[in-house]
Amino acid sequence: MIVTLTPNPSIDRSISVPDLQRGEVNRATDSRIDPGGKGINVSRALRAQGSPTVAVLPSGGPEGHLMEELLTAADVPHAPVPVAGTLRMNVALLEPGGTTTKVNEPGPVLGPDDVEALLATALPLIEGPRGWLVGCGSLPPGAPEDFFAQLVRRGHEAGALVAVDTSGAPLHPAVAAGPDLIKPNLEELEELVGHALPTLGDVRDAARGLVDGGVGTVVVSLGGDGALLVDATTVVHAAAPVLAPLSTVGAGDCLLAGCLDALSRGLSAADVVGAGVRWGSAAVALPGSAVPTPADLAGVQAVLTPDPDLTRTLS
Repeated sequence: MIVTLTPNPSIDRSISVPDLQRGEVNRATDSRIDPGGKGINVSRALRAQGSPTVAVLPSGGPEGHLMEELLTAADVPHAPVPVAGTLRMNVALLEPGGTTTKVNEPGPVLGPDDVEALLATALPLIEGPRGWLVGCGSLPPGAPEDFFAQLVRRGHEAGALVAVDTSGAPLHPAVAAGPDLIKPNLEELEELVGHALPTLGDVRDAARGLVDGGVGTVVVSLGGDGALLVDATTVVHAAAPVLAPLSTVGAGDCLLAGCLDALSRGLSAADVVGAGVRWGSAAVALPGSAVPTPADLAGVQAVLTPDPDLTRTLS
């Protein structure tokens, strides 16, 4: 079982425009609404592939009701925790070629009781020897900066494997708590280590330093340059080119979901990062924050390189 905890979920409205003009009236060619937030997207992707998952999330206000309706319609098992505030609505403006402009609202204020309720709801749901607890996304107002660090410690106490996918200030204490997996993108990894990482070798060295410091596995998503997995014994690069990109919204979350699905089945490190880039690349070829089905994955092949060119400059 893979239990996701999303402290700041959202309703994601994706609007397609042929040519975004700032300060002008833009005519949409298409729009869609999806349940969103990193952990929600991970659970959606897992469910679409038939993997067991439960999404834990705060729920409040009209958007909270809409979120629960959308998750039910998508057949995603979920455990909502009532809160006083209203869930946020995020807007993504999508242009041809995959260029995405996002506007994210801050989310409801969470008090100490709300934080405790979220953790207390998630922990009993973990099942099996390879059960994962996954903390994802930004923190809403009021949530403590060490929220994900608390999740790591309490997840380990409950016997779970713990993954974290967040950014900024909350990532530092989470990493210090020693999660089993983190999935930063290049910008997040650079912020975490405090300097630029222009080459694949620089990324490898930064990830290896985190592993040496107590993180189990680091999977770095590199956009069009694929992904790099680093653990105590392995360095593997994987890529799966996308010929007709439509939207990058949620692609990193699908990459994480693919990695977690492979890890929960005990696959090798190479197969883990290979599955991740296949799921992520398939998502980029879909509109909005849609997640790939098995049919969408059927034609996606990952190229695995266990000895990558570390001098390669990243785009």
